[in-house]
Amino acid sequence: MVKQNQSIMALLLLFLILAISAEVEGAKLFVFGDSYLDTGNYLNSVSYKPPYGITFPGYPAGRFGNGRILTDYLASFLKIETPTPYALKNSSNLQNGINFAFGGTGVFQTRVNGPNLTVQIDSFEQLIKQNVYSKSDVESSIVIVNAGANDYITFILKDRNLFGIAKYIKSLVDELTINLKRIHSLGAGKIVVSLLQPVGCLPTVSVASLYNDCIDLFNNVPRDHNKIILQNVENLNKESGKSVFRTLDLYNSFLSAIEEKQKSRQENSTLVNPLEPCCAPLKAGYECGKVDENGKKKYTVCEKPELSFFWDTVHPAQNGWYSIFKQLESSLSQIIGTNF
Repeated sequence: MVKQNQSIMALLLLFLILAISAEVEGAKLFVFGDSYLDTGNYLNSVSYKPPYGITFPGYPAGRFGNGRILTDYLASFLKIETPTPYALKNSSNLQNGINFAFGGTGVFQTRVNGPNLTVQIDSFEQLIKQNVYSKSDVESSIVIVNAGANDYITFILKDRNLFGIAKYIKSLVDELTINLKRIHSLGAGKIVVSLLQPVGCLPTVSVASLYNDCIDLFNNVPRDHNKIILQNVENLNKESGKSVFRTLDLYNSFLSAIEEKQKSRQENSTLVNPLEPCCAPLKAGYECGKVDENGKKKYTVCEKPELSFFWDTVHPAQNGWYSIFKQLESSLSQIIGTNF
């Protein structure tokens, strides 16, 4: 009898595992936001120029890095291929979902003349109206949204002061929340919004410490931004009566991944400095991938891009994104799996 019960329990456990796998596997992934998720929508950007893509797929393919980015790892977790960029939708398979994210854009209009979050959602709505995706496709899908960092850069460059930043943070998160509600109104039942990354750790900022430490003062903005996001998500779920909305903690996963690599480097000084960019401009006014009027490179690339945490001054390298993904992996079943 005991053996029989054990066999039944084993079969039930196996059934449960298979059911969970089936529910996650094959889910469509719809992606909205900026360059942290863009896999090829910004056709005229440096992401389509060397040396981007040198680690994967081996040539510039529209990702803002040397290889795979967060979108690729999330798709892999869902056991699907990376969703097709919206800009390439006419020549590709759309069965895994679609990626609307566009490098340099934000919640509001930024310095990049591309589709902001509202316009990206307009495109999503249009595909639904055209029956490219059915109601059940959208209901069973996972939606990931990452936006805001470019808005803050635009605000700071435009106003050149931080006195109005608190008011701006609230207006930005409120607008982001309106966009999340709109995605839900289109039928999506699983919506994940990223918390803002610790911008004080980006090489463009940490250069002030000679890449020795994150500049914590600059992390006040993402901390305040994330606090409001968390509260708004809680309120949205109360309104809907179920956990439609979740957050992806890029802030702490970034910090933890960087701290782990810094600790390893203290024990072995030959390891790569995680705060230092692999692809760096030779002088001010240039960036990774830029050449002068004679076609001469105005950037340098490190010896081992595959080992770097940051690719350029703002984007993680493939190794960086993998490290961040590994920090997130244990919570992903609850965030984008069946426990949603």
